[in-house]
Parts: sequence; structure tokens; C-alpha cells
Amino acid sequence: MKAAISINQLSKTYSSEHPVIALEDISLQIERGELFGLIGPDGAGKTSLFRILTTLLLAEKGSAEVIGLDVVKDFRKIRSSIGYMPGRFSLYQDLSVEENLKFFADVFGTTIKANYDMIKDIYVQIEPFKDRKAGQLSGGMKQKLALCCALIHKPEVLFLDEPTTGVDPVSRKEFWGMLKQLKQQGITIMVSTPYMDEAAMCDRIALIQSGKILSVNTPQQIIANYPYELYIAKAESNYHLLEKLKTQENIRYVYISGEYLHIIFKGENKIIDYPDVEIKMGKPSIEDCFIQLMNNESN
Repeated sequence: MKAAISINQLSKTYSSEHPVIALEDISLQIERGELFGLIGPDGAGKTSLFRILTTLLLAEKGSAEVIGLDVVKDFRKIRSSIGYMPGRFSLYQDLSVEENLKFFADVFGTTIKANYDMIKDIYVQIEPFKDRKAGQLSGGMKQKLALCCALIHKPEVLFLDEPTTGVDPVSRKEFWGMLKQLKQQGITIMVSTPYMDEAAMCDRIALIQSGKILSVNTPQQIIANYPYELYIAKAESNYHLLEKLKTQENIRYVYISGEYLHIIFKGENKIIDYPDVEIKMGKPSIEDCFIQLMNNESN
């Protein structure tokens, strides 16, 4: 059986006075029924890739298939077989919740009733507000409505471009719970996010930066492949400690992460020349792996 999404050496450049490379030789295979995460900061190329895969943007080089269909030649068939939730809320603000949902069902030649089983677990949470205009919903409710509209025609593949950006932590957690339920229904889900902690929710992830894929694997395996001993340190002024450690020759990398500094030493000398420092071994996170891979790419 063919992969749900197959990407082969895709490249995209935005031409201007100073051309910007959005994607550079991207290749990925996403299996059917997989919950796949594209993890990277703003400007990494996530949205450009999503727009190519959803037939809204053309690449200059390479090819891509979604459920065995070419994104250029078969764009009409692809559009009827996928659900897409763009990063910005794109529903009709002046229409009610119910009117938005009915509109999207009509566009795909179906009805809310025919496919209600697909959205019911999500829709019951916004049904009390079905007569409220979409523009008056909270961020979490807008997100649930947009997801319902993307699912109303029972798509085979669901593309979610940074769906939890700007959403409160409780709604973020709820949203990922919804994605787990959708995966159990056999839908292939490709989701992008700048939040490194959301990587653990995915079956596999691709770390992307400056249009390049740094690594593709399960979150657990990416962490297992981390090549260094990680130390974490804390002082009364982490900023002053950071500036001091940047001058020490035995430090390979040092950066602030939350309330600690994360430190990678060179060789066996693990002495810090700074008073009253709390230091101990740490466990790497996806964010640590991303920084390490990004540093390797730039060196």
C-alpha cells in the first residue's frame, strides 16, 4: 500500500529583491493512519510545505503525492479527499457556528446529518453556541469549529497547520486528545507546531529549520540519539552565568531553557568558574535535540 503522503525533493523559493528559500530538497514519507508532526519555529517552512501538499502553492522542484494522487495533476481529487485547517482562523466570522458547518458541508456535497458521527465528539462541545457568530467565539471554540469544518466530509488525510498557536494550555491539551481519537478512526493526520513539547504526542516527527529537514524519527528515538551528556545549571542570575559560560573554553553549547541553563561540555573538564551554582545531570528533550541538530547544520 502506498504511503498516505509522499514527498520527494521538494523545493520552494519566494522570489524578491532578496530571494528566500522556504523549502530545500524536502523528502518525507507519511504512512496511512499515522499522526505525524512537523516541528519547527516560525519561518522554518512548515506552512509552505502544507500549502504545497494541499494544492494551494506550486513548488519549483520535486514532486509530492497525497493518497497516491499528484498534487499538481490531481489537485481537484485531492481537495475533495483532504481536510485542511490553516494557521489563521479562516472561517466566516459573520456566520454562526451552525451556518459555517452547513456551508462547508454544502461545498463538499454532503450534509451535517450524513457525517455527524465523524464530528459528534467535538461538535457536542460547541453545540451550546451553535447560534453564536464564529467571530465571537473564544480561541479554543474557534479551533474546535474549524476542526469540525475540516472533518465534515470525512477526509482521508487531515492537514493542521499550527492549530494550537495562541490557544490556552487547557484547550491545547483537549485538542491533542481529539487528534488521538481521530487517529483511532483511521485518519492520517499531519500537524505542524512550533511547540516542542507537542512532539511527544506524535507517532513520528520531522524537525525542520530554514527549509531543511534536520531529523525524522519517533520522538523517543530522536531523544535516544542525542549524542552528548546534558547538564543543567541554575544560579542567582542565569543571565550573568550564561555570559560567563560563553567565555569558558570547556563549554561546547550553553543556552537558557526555562529556569535552567542547559550545558554541553567539551571533553572531561566539567568545571564551572562561577560561585554558588547548582548543577546536575539532565535528560534531553526534543528542544535540546533540535538545538543540537541546528548547531550541527550551521557548523
